[in-house]
Amino acid sequence: MQPQDEAATTQTVEPERDVMEYDVVTVGAGPAGLAFAIRLKQLAPDLSVCVLEKGATVGAHILSGAVIEPQPLDALLPGWRDNPPPVCVPAQEDEFWLLTKDGGRKLPVVPPGMRNHGNFIVSLGALCAWLAPQAEALGVEIYPGFAAASMLYDDDGRVAGVRIGDMGVAKDGRHKPGYTPGIDIRARVTVLAEGARGSLTKQLVKRFGLDADSDPQAYSIGIKELWQLPAGRVTPGRIVHSLGWPADNATYGGSFLYHLDNDQVALGYVSGLDYKDPNYRPWEAFQQWKNHPTVKPLLEGGSILSAGARAIVTGGYQSLPKVEMPGALLVGDGAGLLNVPKIKGTHQAIRSGMLAAEHLAAQAAGGTLDSAGFDAKLRASPAMAELRKVRNIKPGFKKGLWAGLLNAAWETVTGGLSPWTLRNKPDWCSLEKLADYASPERDWGQRELPPRDRLQGVYFAATAHDEDQPVHLVVHDTSICVERCTVEYGNPCERFCPAGVYEMVEDGEGRRLQVNAANCVHCKTCDIKDPYEIITWVTPEGGSGPNYQNL
Repeated sequence: MQPQDEAATTQTVEPERDVMEYDVVTVGAGPAGLAFAIRLKQLAPDLSVCVLEKGATVGAHILSGAVIEPQPLDALLPGWRDNPPPVCVPAQEDEFWLLTKDGGRKLPVVPPGMRNHGNFIVSLGALCAWLAPQAEALGVEIYPGFAAASMLYDDDGRVAGVRIGDMGVAKDGRHKPGYTPGIDIRARVTVLAEGARGSLTKQLVKRFGLDADSDPQAYSIGIKELWQLPAGRVTPGRIVHSLGWPADNATYGGSFLYHLDNDQVALGYVSGLDYKDPNYRPWEAFQQWKNHPTVKPLLEGGSILSAGARAIVTGGYQSLPKVEMPGALLVGDGAGLLNVPKIKGTHQAIRSGMLAAEHLAAQAAGGTLDSAGFDAKLRASPAMAELRKVRNIKPGFKKGLWAGLLNAAWETVTGGLSPWTLRNKPDWCSLEKLADYASPERDWGQRELPPRDRLQGVYFAATAHDEDQPVHLVVHDTSICVERCTVEYGNPCERFCPAGVYEMVEDGEGRRLQVNAANCVHCKTCDIKDPYEIITWVTPEGGSGPNYQNL
């Protein structure tokens, strides 16, 4: 046998793995996971708690608007205002605009959910980086750069922890020098706090049928930039939202613009992934909005500091899956707790994390530790009462912008007391075929403000992957891309991905799909919007991906 063949054979043998054991392991160092860990150690300091984070540092993969309601944070860390996170600006004034292509109108009344008196503009990544040492001070062990790649199960099928992905695996599957098998992290309870469309959460929902009694989850994609502007243009605490252009009546979309300290602004555009137009491009819609007459004068002469994209969970009350299974819990956006009309989920994430901690701490005090009973506790909590009141607002926009606004007004006035509940469908099935849809003229032409193209946007995300590792965007049947998708949808993966990951190329092999996995910013849009459901996002090697700064 040749040495090369011997190497290939030996790599099929399961390696010996180190094992670490904890009472609780948490997957994801976002606001839900860290709030959970902090609260559990406050209530049950003798329990061992581990938090795994796939980003190279805590906060590196975190992206959100973000304006937060502080009450849950007040309850978690009562003295936090005396030592706030590094980006924390009190909200001062709200504006809500309805844009047309050439102008717009500031509405005289700001919707109740968007009135932010008493709230704070933050960088969610910086907030999580600020929370992490406070968790560690309580005895929580946090391991950034360790991606939980698969679940562990007991013989009876109960979740028993997670397995860290192997390090040092080449693109062809061979072990490179320095190969290290992933560690098995075993725990009595596993808490999934992966955020929207978590790869392990997706597996667990399917394995345990957690969505059997709920609607399919729904999503949007949020694309965000942080800008440094010339002195004197920024009004710290000013919050501006808009609806309308560049989205047409059939497409859900809106913007945010948050004025920070130090002459900086955070801005972004959110596109609902239930859009129908196969030619729609979320990233280009964001660039169009930036060049609108109401926005461009603010940004001219400024520079981008950081940029990125992330899926946002928008299904709400009717899409909430069961959040417990044997040995595991779901919290935060992994459970689907974002309040869409408010465009806020951080307070819900912290609430759910604290509630899960209180549930487990109460059990530990009685000598047990199990997930059973958490689903009922969450559904009876203020977090769910908040979602029920607004359950019909986002689905109402499926009938168009104006119908959606009228429905939102009705649901707001009645406090969500309508006797009906509007339903959600999977986003992947909303896309119309080219032959069946007349795409409007969207004028995707060159814009004056940076970035000029999506690859330049990837630069501002500071994303980094070792290119010699297995591709973490698994396309299960590429022949569909060439033979069916080209004709039926015109390969929309080239348009819905904000990072240029998917590219149809013509070469000596003919027409084929090229996956530029190193560009990926981990937004998960492809896993959600692909009309054939043949793309699966899995974790790359730990520490890979974007390195967001204050997003």
